[in-house]
Amino acid sequence: MNHRRTTVSAPREALETLEAEARRRDVSLTAVVAEAVEEKAVAIRSARKPRVGLGRSTDGLSAAELTGEPVAEPPA
Repeated sequence: MNHRRTTVSAPREALETLEAEARRRDVSLTAVVAEAVEEKAVAIRSARKPRVGLGRSTDGLSAAELTGEPVAEPPA
């Protein structure tokens, strides 16, 4: 695996949580941060994938009819 070094700036409380997890697991902070970065990257990549779903209407409305209706009232 190809790694790249970088500097991370994060809230102190978040880093303290990761440091505590590293101590608990007896691994380096770098290992925990790398794992967290990879998990976030996977989540971002999976969110970008197109999703196709199938469904069935129980009220008889078509998708075109449903999408033609406003989701919320316009602001006053």
